[in-house]
Amino acid sequence: MNRYQLAIFDLDGTLLNTIGDLAVGCNHILSGEGLPTHTYEQYCMMVGNGVKRLVERALPEECRTPEYIEEMRRRFVEFYYDHIDTHTTPYDGIAELLAELQQRGVKLAVASNKFQAGVVRLMERFFPEIHFEATLGGRPGIPAKPEPDIANEIIRLVGVTPDSTLFIGDSGVDMLTAHAAGAVAVGCAWGFRSREELIETKADHIIDHPSEILGLI
Repeated sequence: MNRYQLAIFDLDGTLLNTIGDLAVGCNHILSGEGLPTHTYEQYCMMVGNGVKRLVERALPEECRTPEYIEEMRRRFVEFYYDHIDTHTTPYDGIAELLAELQQRGVKLAVASNKFQAGVVRLMERFFPEIHFEATLGGRPGIPAKPEPDIANEIIRLVGVTPDSTLFIGDSGVDMLTAHAAGAVAVGCAWGFRSREELIETKADHIIDHPSEILGLI
């Protein structure tokens, strides 16, 4: 009998290293407007709260009007969706972990702040052989993480209890989401954010390689 029945994964920085395509997409729209671009390392600190917040953070402060942010968000989504898997790859050990969890009967799901169509496209592209109970991203009317709405929706859908659920992510946003949903917060140190951020947001466990999750199950 598994200790945990459900494993909910963040997507960007947890299952997939998406920073290359996110950076290229954002720099594409910025350079098209003659605005300053950013490095991959800078983008690691901008992502995690959805596309709108990414675009807002990337724009110079004087450009951050609601109308301009929305227009640049639209352009970003259009470009990014068409180039979503150019540089993106799964992290080492992720495919093997998901296959083993599935073999052990652990239910799997994804909870992301990425827009829903992007989540679906990436999951179909990189993990077509894995069954996920839900792959949920940002949708109109659904509060983004760290609000627990997406996690709560998955837990209800699967029909398990929060304390039998692992919530696995690379950022403080994910740890706060896990705590708010009553799940066990597992911080992965291979992602975009620092170990210090995971400690500060009170991760219950911090792991350095995907295979370590098997020791928690």
